Amino acid sequence: MLETYFSARKTLARLRTGPSGPHIDGFAEALEQEGYSSASAVRYLRAAAHFGHFLQRRRRTLADADAGALEAFRSHLSRCRCPLSNGGAANHHIVFGAKRFHRHLCRIGVCHAQAEHAGPNAEPALIGSFREWFRRHRGATAPTLKNYCRGATDLLNGLGEDVNQWAPARIRTFVLDRAKQSGTSTTQHLITATRAFLRFLRFHGLCRINLDQAVPSLAHWRLASLPSCLTAAEVERVIATCDGPSVRCLRDRAILLLLVRLGLRASDIARLRLTDLEWEQGTLRVVGKGRYEVRLPLPQDAGDALLEYLVARPNLGATDHVFLRQIAPFKPFVSNHCVSGVVKRALKKASVHSAAKGAHLLRHTAATEMLRQGVPLDRIGLVLRHRSLDMTAYYAKVDIGLLKLVAQPWPEVRS
Repeated sequence: MLETYFSARKTLARLRTGPSGPHIDGFAEALEQEGYSSASAVRYLRAAAHFGHFLQRRRRTLADADAGALEAFRSHLSRCRCPLSNGGAANHHIVFGAKRFHRHLCRIGVCHAQAEHAGPNAEPALIGSFREWFRRHRGATAPTLKNYCRGATDLLNGLGEDVNQWAPARIRTFVLDRAKQSGTSTTQHLITATRAFLRFLRFHGLCRINLDQAVPSLAHWRLASLPSCLTAAEVERVIATCDGPSVRCLRDRAILLLLVRLGLRASDIARLRLTDLEWEQGTLRVVGKGRYEVRLPLPQDAGDALLEYLVARPNLGATDHVFLRQIAPFKPFVSNHCVSGVVKRALKKASVHSAAKGAHLLRHTAATEMLRQGVPLDRIGLVLRHRSLDMTAYYAKVDIGLLKLVAQPWPEVRS
């Protein structure tokens, strides 16, 4: 299998006779199956051989490889003078190649995979229960749970593990002290996570009643600004940046059209499954916040773009996610930021400048365009899946026609 990437006999012999030699061909086959480019595979195979020699020089075997060995290897790279390392300098390709080789060794049983939360930094049992409870009963996504558990852990470390002794004054002081050290966005996340954790504790009878009301609110003016949106011409320029036959272009075009035609959130795109595409009915099933499920009509251009991408995308039987990364290994998007990254790249290529640059910009654009077409606010709220009409009323600020009807004439000045 190594002959796919190397032709020199000396190189092939050296890779196969080193400490990593018995597993190097299998590693090469795994890299090819996962779709890595030849250039990346060559780097990772060299890194695997280097990692084997590194362990051997320290009188260790591949079976001893663990997180500590990988960290020691990372530190070694900055001063590496190994004669068989191919002059490997300290860079992320070598480090990632060694990690990827370690995962391959764990998968084939050469060494044991470490537990995700093992060690001194293990997650407290109470935080684990909070995570599972919030996921099951509120339908929170992994990024949301990560933020909430981070805030809950900070609170637990700051006030102590005996939650029954927590008092309103201590909670308020804790939040105010953290607010002085953090920005507005970080503070708001902490406040939300703290309230959620306190409600969880009260639900299970672990703390006093109404402790969540002791958490102070952050002063802000809700919906005070105008919604950021693009003009119709700018939307066409952004979508035109994805014209092309490549799989990446087809994927990005489908994502942009779904965002701007249906006003989907980035999380809706990242979690979209093949079973959510109802081709016969011409609808798209979307499961939003709190497992709120709706069916939206699939526009013709968005449906066509989606179908073109599905025909061309890599066929991975292990996942039913619609949108995949275009860099090996071809896995589903890991977070909402991947979707916003698609929008940011398209805006940059189209030379469109806006204060907002993520996926939510196209959601605002979709709502504003519906308003321009005369769609009532309550209908827009249904498409956007707003739970309150007050949220949809945010877009009334850009309805120039309606504002003209309610504007009062300027009073005349009498001399």
